[in-house]
Amino acid sequence: MKLSKIALAKEAFKHKGFIKKIPVIIRMIKSVMSKGGYKPEYKNVILPGLVFVYLISPLDILPDWIPVIGVLDDLALLALAIPMLVSEAEKFVAWEASSTMNNNKIAEAEIIS
Repeated sequence: MKLSKIALAKEAFKHKGFIKKIPVIIRMIKSVMSKGGYKPEYKNVILPGLVFVYLISPLDILPDWIPVIGVLDDLALLALAIPMLVSEAEKFVAWEASSTMNNNKIAEAEIIS
């Protein structure tokens, strides 16, 4: 049974609810890039980025042609990186909600004055 890296990555992404978080992750990246935006824990963003680069790279520490072990290293990295990124996306959603709520309070105070 030979599985491709892409098929394994798709299954891992579905498992952790990653696919549903992609729009949130994109908003988080835009916010991080903007001035006064979200400040993530960089280990929760950088490490998954490096894992993604490793997965799409043709170079592998353990080649995929080695039965079982060649694919397990990729799955282990996904199992490490996806929860980190999903956790940071959840923190971003909470930050986004609180910053929106704070902005609404300020706007209401300005209207009343």
